[in-house]
Amino acid sequence: MVGFNQILKEARRKNQKSLKEVAQDLHIDYSLLSRLENGSRKVSKLQVQQFANYYNIPYKELVIQWLSDKIYFELKDEDYGIDALQIAESRLTYHAKTFNNQSLIQKANTLKAKLDQLRPLEADHLQKLMEYYKVEYTFDSNRIEGNTLSLKETALIIEKGMTIRGKSVREHFETINHAEAVDLLNDFVKNKSAFNERLLLQIHALVLRGVDKSNGGIYRSVNVRISGSRHTPPQPFMLNKLMEDYFIFYQEQKDKLHPVVMAAQMHERLVTIHPFIDGNGRTARLVMNLILMQAGYPITTISSEQENRLKYYDTLEYAQTEADKNPFIEFIFQHTIHALKEFIAFSQ
Repeated sequence: MVGFNQILKEARRKNQKSLKEVAQDLHIDYSLLSRLENGSRKVSKLQVQQFANYYNIPYKELVIQWLSDKIYFELKDEDYGIDALQIAESRLTYHAKTFNNQSLIQKANTLKAKLDQLRPLEADHLQKLMEYYKVEYTFDSNRIEGNTLSLKETALIIEKGMTIRGKSVREHFETINHAEAVDLLNDFVKNKSAFNERLLLQIHALVLRGVDKSNGGIYRSVNVRISGSRHTPPQPFMLNKLMEDYFIFYQEQKDKLHPVVMAAQMHERLVTIHPFIDGNGRTARLVMNLILMQAGYPITTISSEQENRLKYYDTLEYAQTEADKNPFIEFIFQHTIHALKEFIAFSQ
């Protein structure tokens, strides 16, 4: 394994420089430079920048190696170093990065202001809109997860309490449960309930009611894999700490981030942690909509059409494997903007 000090030594030799020449050029004590190269003295971050500039090495490449050495020397003699590193890796992803697509932010803000001008809507009209969105949203969210009920069949189950011949009991429960979960979100918003672990587990328990009662509202105790994804969810022993961090992030950022960014972040982070045996996707989308609705946005449906579904999964996986959440946040912004336009059109 090549260490940072070896990279410095090779860079100096490649540039055909002596220790004395480099020390003079960088105004570093000769003996100090010698210790930096043999690894007996650690390089500071400022020195990393100096060496990157001097040897014309990309700063990112050099600082990653420098950090790698720091982590290695800190953990190399620890019996549980690898386990600690896994938790640290997961927690590092919780640092919120600025989302700077001002075009999408401005579009959402303008439409949200226009919707606010139309409020308050007549109670009967608002109720009809909510019933319409409940059916549409339930259909698409379930279809993303493989439910085969059509939009019309979904409506008949929710609105008429009908049983659809040839469809499984599970698919019926998934439809009824999701529709009731949407009603639950409306109650949370009306009562100004704070989003916390209790609410999350309540939502998930409802999603799995009659489907997998023993695992509803309970964090998983086994390892899981996501079919077709390169992302491997964390091990069960890490979940309590990761979910604690999840809610700490929410409390720290809820008044700082744009509501759509916050909703997208909480959606992606929950799916990435994958704390439940089943129902993670539906629950994450419900959490996303709870946050949006609390901020005055309409229900945002992610279309289950094949092309859109693939983009949904691709941007999620990109966030999980490349540590870049922006494509997924942009994806959620686009759907939220569509939801705003549609809701405004229906409200005029």
